[in-house]
Amino acid sequence: MPAITKVTGKMKYPKFLKEGGVIGCVAPSFGCNIEPYHSAFLHACNRFTQMGYGLDLGLNCFAGDGIGISSTPQSCGEELTNYYASYKNDILLSCGGGELMCEALDYVDFERLKAAIPKWYVGYSDNTNFTFLLTTILETSSIYAPCAPTFGMEPWHESIEDLWELLHGRKLQFKGYPLWEKESLKTPEQPLIPYHVTEPKVLRIFSDGEKEDEIFMEGRLLGGCMDCLVNLLGTNYDNVSNYIKAYQNDGFLWFLESCDLNVFGIRRAIWQMEHTGWFEHIRGVLIGRPYCFGEESMGLDQYHAVVDLLTKYHVPIIMDMDFGHLPPAMPMICGAYAKVQAKGNDVKIEYQLK
Repeated sequence: MPAITKVTGKMKYPKFLKEGGVIGCVAPSFGCNIEPYHSAFLHACNRFTQMGYGLDLGLNCFAGDGIGISSTPQSCGEELTNYYASYKNDILLSCGGGELMCEALDYVDFERLKAAIPKWYVGYSDNTNFTFLLTTILETSSIYAPCAPTFGMEPWHESIEDLWELLHGRKLQFKGYPLWEKESLKTPEQPLIPYHVTEPKVLRIFSDGEKEDEIFMEGRLLGGCMDCLVNLLGTNYDNVSNYIKAYQNDGFLWFLESCDLNVFGIRRAIWQMEHTGWFEHIRGVLIGRPYCFGEESMGLDQYHAVVDLLTKYHVPIIMDMDFGHLPPAMPMICGAYAKVQAKGNDVKIEYQLK
């Protein structure tokens, strides 16, 4: 287990994937042992090799003997450590999100990772347990974005093209997408079907609790899936206070989304993060579409769940952005400095790796 570590204030940015490089895949959370993920992952791997890239697949990529994750916590943690520290791959893609990746953290050798050459790790949802800790403990940037099987869709959505370009370092500016997927058409019989985007994106922009049409913010990005983040609060993996102290001059843009949380769960998560001091030096908030999109309960909706508690910080808030569990998703670089501009239903993010 990692001790609360000193933060130097010098972010590390991994090398980007070169043409013909080696793509590593691990399954510290979900493994691709069932459909449609199995076929989608295989197709993604075939596509990578046809494009001239090598593959380095962990043994748990196709495993399904674990509880909420691909295998035992020990096996998952050791695989993640070994493949991250390995010289045989250039980047790491997670096979999927799951439920109990937190249990694998006790078997991740953070000291070994600290000594390893930094590499890009890509995943979302349950992978917050690693993407967030890479940044806050190891001061290494990570990419919060769809997992490996998503590359198996035919054809690739624009968001997947964006992620691919980012992995190669060819693109560091991204804009949102006009439509999003409310209900997926992917099934075990149709594992390669692309996103079924039918819903027009409508951004909700707030400043001091009032709706705005245009907003700008900049700062260092931190965040992920709130379901996982609140689970890390107050544990020996919570190094946030040290991190934000070291980078306080940059200010922070928190990007947050949720999976299993209902509107009250979202509000409780915001309250808990606030009362742990995570929102010190905050400069803005980006909220992805929650999985409970459109739900209301006892007078509370997804907007009041967030805005009511964060208005006191007098920072801009953009809601229903393109990241999270309702695709498509803009790639979010955790730990990077970002400039975000929103006007109407359009949003742009420019990353600076400094």
